[in-house]
Amino acid sequence: MTLGRIKLTVQDQVAEVTVDDIAKHNAMSLAMWEALRLAFEEIDGRSDIRVCLLRGAGEKAFVSGANISEFEKQRSSQSTVTKYNNSVRSAQRSIRHCRVPVIAAISGVCYGGGLGIALSCDLRYASPSARFCIPAARMGLGYDDENMKIILQNLGPQAAAELLYSASVYDAISAQSMGIVRSRVDNVFEFCSELAHQIARNAPLTIQAAKKTLLALAEGSDLASVKTAIDNCFKSKDYAEGRLAFAEKRSPYFTGH
Repeated sequence: MTLGRIKLTVQDQVAEVTVDDIAKHNAMSLAMWEALRLAFEEIDGRSDIRVCLLRGAGEKAFVSGANISEFEKQRSSQSTVTKYNNSVRSAQRSIRHCRVPVIAAISGVCYGGGLGIALSCDLRYASPSARFCIPAARMGLGYDDENMKIILQNLGPQAAAELLYSASVYDAISAQSMGIVRSRVDNVFEFCSELAHQIARNAPLTIQAAKKTLLALAEGSDLASVKTAIDNCFKSKDYAEGRLAFAEKRSPYFTGH
C-alpha cells in the first residue's frame, strides 16, 4: 500500500512543503502529521530559508482532512484520540510558530484538518476550484479550544459559528468574504510562488520581527523577545544596506545580518 508523505524542497531561499497523497485527496495520516511537524522544525532551524510555501499535491485537494481509514485504529479510544490530537496540535503549532512566513496555496478540497493547517499559515490564497468545510458536526467530533481560538481569530464569531454549526461547504468567493483566505486567484501556485520570492528578497530580520510581534499580540504572550527582535533590526547590516540602497535608488541586497 502506498503511504502519503510530506515533501520538503528548498530553492532560492524559498521552502516548499507538499502534502502528498493524491489517491486519498491528500488526507492526513498520523505519520503525515508527525512528518509535517518535523518538516517545519527543519525549516525553522535553517538560516538559508526565508519563507515557506505550503500546498497539496495536484490540483484537486489541498488537504481533505484526516485519513478516515485510520480512525478505527488511531482514534477509537481516549488514549489514541489524545495521541492523535496531540500530533495534530504539534504540527499546527510548528507552522504557526515557524520563524519564517508560511503561505498556503489552496487548490481544490480544504476540509477539516486541512482547514486547520491552512489557518495556521500566515497567508492563504485560493484557486477558483477551492472548497472549504469543517464537517465535525456531521461526524460527532469535538474541536478543542486551541483550534477554536484559531478559527475565531481568523473568521470572527458569527462566521466561525456558521462554519462549525452548519458544516456547510464554502466556495472560494465565500471563503474570502469570511476571512478564510486573503483572495481568490486563477493560478494559485504561480501567484503564491511569486509572492514567496518577493518576500524572500525583503529584509529577513524585519519580517521575522513582524511575525513575532503579530503572533505575540494574537496570543497575548510576553513582548520582551519582540523588543529584542526589533532592536536587532536597527543594529543590523541589513538596516544600513536598506538606507544605502534607498539613497542610491537601487534594489537592496539583504543577508539577514
